[in-house]
Amino acid sequence: MSIRNAEHGIQALNETMIGIRRHLHRHPELSNEEFETTRYIISLLEQAGVTIIDYGLKTGVIAEVGGLQEGPVVALRADIDALPIQEETGLPYASLHPGKSHACGHDFHTAALIGAAYQLKQQEPDLKGKVRLLFQPAEEKAKGAQQIIASGALEGVRAVIGMHNKPDLPVGTIGITGGPLMAAADGLVVEVQGSGSHAAVQEAGVDPIVAASYIVTALQSIVSRNVSALQSAVVSVTKLHGGNSWNIIPETAVLEGTIRTFEEAVRSKVLERFGQVAAGVAAAFGAEAAVRWLGGPPPVNNDAGLARLGEETAAALGFDYVKPQPSPAGEDFAFYQHVVPGLFVFVGTAGSREWHHPAFNLDEAALPVGAAFFADLAVRVLEHFSAEEGAAL
Repeated sequence: MSIRNAEHGIQALNETMIGIRRHLHRHPELSNEEFETTRYIISLLEQAGVTIIDYGLKTGVIAEVGGLQEGPVVALRADIDALPIQEETGLPYASLHPGKSHACGHDFHTAALIGAAYQLKQQEPDLKGKVRLLFQPAEEKAKGAQQIIASGALEGVRAVIGMHNKPDLPVGTIGITGGPLMAAADGLVVEVQGSGSHAAVQEAGVDPIVAASYIVTALQSIVSRNVSALQSAVVSVTKLHGGNSWNIIPETAVLEGTIRTFEEAVRSKVLERFGQVAAGVAAAFGAEAAVRWLGGPPPVNNDAGLARLGEETAAALGFDYVKPQPSPAGEDFAFYQHVVPGLFVFVGTAGSREWHHPAFNLDEAALPVGAAFFADLAVRVLEHFSAEEGAAL
């Protein structure tokens, strides 16, 4: 192929990915409702001759490239769901569905993985094994990865690779690190049970609002007094509700919030202390506190060997790579890493807004960066595992 034809092919692929991303952006679907998105992805992959594998998923797509040569299986993952957020970008391809938008860039991830699939399909005869493509539903509900695992789609996979767009990194930059990258994201609901009474006769009851207020204050001591200065945690109470009238002390008050940690040992300690503090403070006021955990994904903890291969891939492609600041946001990719070694990276998209903002947008020039990195890293990891297996023989 001539250089001119090669450049034309690259440009055509870039334009195709932009078109895919904009189509998905116009038609966002919420977690476990990605029916049209699923059909659209399947049609694009089938047109390219990529094999679709039925794992019985309600939404989401599993596909494979390769297998013409014996070898290991490596998985690439993108999430496909949108958020219940009204879009405020003013883009000509803004969401057509009120109250729903791709305000976290999952349309970018999906388009980049489809672009990578197209590139891998062109290299299929040379692939030393298979690349399994995981188009995962329900990441925003932290349920999709577990659905993929339960389907059996991770069986036989030696490593899994994923990415997330990063607005504060420039286009052409990949954030790569071994170890913790994103936090465990646990939710909580605390019901404080008191005893109602007339607000003017407070001694006749047990005020759950006062008890709840002191619980909020006492919870802040968990991070300052139970977590090492060399570690980190976040304890945030984001909702406090009690009562429905100005002259009635209610029976109950309810707290809601989240805990974010980067290490399992810290996570366990903070969760334990949270329950102790809530119960103890409530008891001091004559109330009771019942804690209900909304368990989220564990921390994203990257395999060091895969991180080195990621750095080699970025360098070979001419991309910059940096060690990113870990994010306290959660990501259910972490569930995969409890099954097989995994690498999750940040792809710079030079956005002006953070994830989940109504005006979130990104630079589409990052699409070929994400696609090329996905495809080339998959090839490099396959070759790495094939060489290991050859050396063992």
